[in-house]
Amino acid sequence: MSEEILINVTPRETRVAIIENGVVQELFIERSARRGIVGNIYKGKVSRVLPGMQAAFIDIGLDRAAFLHISDIIKCPNEELEVISMEQNNINDVLVESQDILVQVIKDPLGTKGARLTTCLTIPSKYLVLLPNENTVGISTKIEDENERARLKDHMKKLSESSNGQGYIIRTAGDGVDFESLKSDQEFLTKLWRSIFNRIGAVKPGSIVYEDLPLALRTIRDFITDQIEKVRIDSKETYNKLISFAEQFVPELQKQIEYYPGERPIFDLYSVEDEIQKSLGRKVQLKSGGYVIFDQTEAMTTVDVNTGAYVGHRNLEETIFKTNLEAAQAIVRQLKLRNIGGIIIIDFIDMLVEDHKQQVLRALDRSLSRDYAKSQITEVSSLGLVEMTRKRTRESLEHILCESCPTCTGRGSIKSAETVCYEIFREIIREARQYEAQQLLVLASQGVVDLLLDEESDSLAELESFVGIPIRFQVENLYTQEQYDVVPM
Repeated sequence: MSEEILINVTPRETRVAIIENGVVQELFIERSARRGIVGNIYKGKVSRVLPGMQAAFIDIGLDRAAFLHISDIIKCPNEELEVISMEQNNINDVLVESQDILVQVIKDPLGTKGARLTTCLTIPSKYLVLLPNENTVGISTKIEDENERARLKDHMKKLSESSNGQGYIIRTAGDGVDFESLKSDQEFLTKLWRSIFNRIGAVKPGSIVYEDLPLALRTIRDFITDQIEKVRIDSKETYNKLISFAEQFVPELQKQIEYYPGERPIFDLYSVEDEIQKSLGRKVQLKSGGYVIFDQTEAMTTVDVNTGAYVGHRNLEETIFKTNLEAAQAIVRQLKLRNIGGIIIIDFIDMLVEDHKQQVLRALDRSLSRDYAKSQITEVSSLGLVEMTRKRTRESLEHILCESCPTCTGRGSIKSAETVCYEIFREIIREARQYEAQQLLVLASQGVVDLLLDEESDSLAELESFVGIPIRFQVENLYTQEQYDVVPM
């Protein structure tokens, strides 16, 4: 499997595309004016405790207070802050207003919601994740070989002798890594935590204590593996930073990083720009002729699979099965590309054969196993739906690149010109009865006025006779189709 990473850098924006076998699999966008805050550690102050929700709002210095649920609180042995113990199961026994607390962001502010917090701090490096408040060792579930897991456990036992009671998680990138590399990672994390710990007492509540790396450096830390053949960057300055970072933390990966000086924009390679445009649309075409429709709402995302132009070669059940199999892979790729999280409902085309249903579910599960975000899927329900969840920590691609349409205010549709005409008729009657006007002036968009004076001209004449006063019309080019005014004169 051939994998490559493209990094496009401009003064205000950094974009990263992960390519697999020449096809874009994931996109990450970070804008300097609105950098994500997932992974940042703050010294917060409890602004409000909510016993009914078993949660609290924490002031961490942002526009909106952040949210901390009791399930995300663990013991915090920090001398600078009050000890928090989860032996109690009531939020009032754990937090009080105006209390200082050390927290980490696990979800960016999404829509109208503030950031989601935890007191379970995690600080990642290339191969390890430091758990400064826990004395446990875990291994990524994606490392499946039992012999390798046993080898890594042995290494971590040796390292735990000098861990000062802190815990670690071995990341997927730690698969096959030698003891010295793990030890080097541990020493780096120990120094980093010491500097963070010293900063806690020096900053005021509502201040940041630790900020995660910018996107380009996070890419080197989190995504470069032996499977990545090369990382291309179109900024010489960022290239130098990445080489310096790799030299310090992952020297064996320096050879995979290269500067891209080409005249052709880097995101034109592998048609990344085209994929970005496609990922903002509802409809995704399948190679067979079928298609998939994505509809994002605040509560959930629905995915509808259709055969479209695909008629198959054997029978209807076989056609449906093949379309669903292809759709399963396409759906997972789109979920990653669009960074869709939360509740997802997939409406596959109804299958009669039970074995076909299980094969489609296995195909969906296989594709999700290569996804960095955690997910859970259910069996096909009695209504033929597959329910799944995908961990959401950052805004989706649509929310980063788009804003609600001012014409439809995010509904995705607007009233027809005919509907607006009939609304104007009712408003004319209301105005004529309410005011003693000599005439009425109707201000509306070009399409609505055209319809009133053409197809609805007979109805308009009857209405004018009914109200007993003349009605004039004026086109307002800045009005949307739904906007109108009836002015008595």
